[in-house]
Parts: sequence; C-alpha cells; structure tokens
Amino acid sequence: MKGSGALLLVALTLLCICGLATGEDDNEFFMDFLQTLLVGTPEELYEGPLGKHNINEDAKAALTELKSCIDNLQPMHKAELIKLLVLGPGLQFPKCL
Repeated sequence: MKGSGALLLVALTLLCICGLATGEDDNEFFMDFLQTLLVGTPEELYEGPLGKHNINEDAKAALTELKSCIDNLQPMHKAELIKLLVLGPGLQFPKCL
C-alpha cells in the first residue's frame, strides 16, 4: 500500500504543477484527469487531460502503474471511487438508482 500511496502523491503533484503552469482551470483539469484515470486507458490520459503537457518517462511509468492499481481494484471499490468523484464526500445516490 505504501507504493500505491507514493504513486498517488506523485500523480497529484504532477497534476498541480501541470494545471498551474498552463493557467488552466484547475478544477476542470483535475476532474477530467480523475475521470480518465478511473475509467479510461493510459493512452486516453496522455491524449486527453495530459495531452498539452510534456510528461517525462518516469512520470508516465508512475501513472501507468497507478492506472494498473486502479484497474485491479474490486468493482465495488472502483464504483465507490466513481461515486466520490461524481457526488463528493459523504453524499449518496438516491435510493432509486
């Protein structure tokens, strides 16, 4: 778990630096990145949210490994992460969903 936490920290730091360096809306960039990280492919990360940025090979390797960790989560855990992204902390989908 320590390695995964370190990878997440690297990815979040990369996001902050890239988003601030371009003057891009940080919230939009961050949400697009997280959504692609959760449900997209590594290629979609580099073509989409990170497409405007020059990402070095070590950062790409870290992001690919982080994506692999996310892809290997139990479906219920991945669903909870998606709910967190969509609704925010502490909120739930209505009972009818």
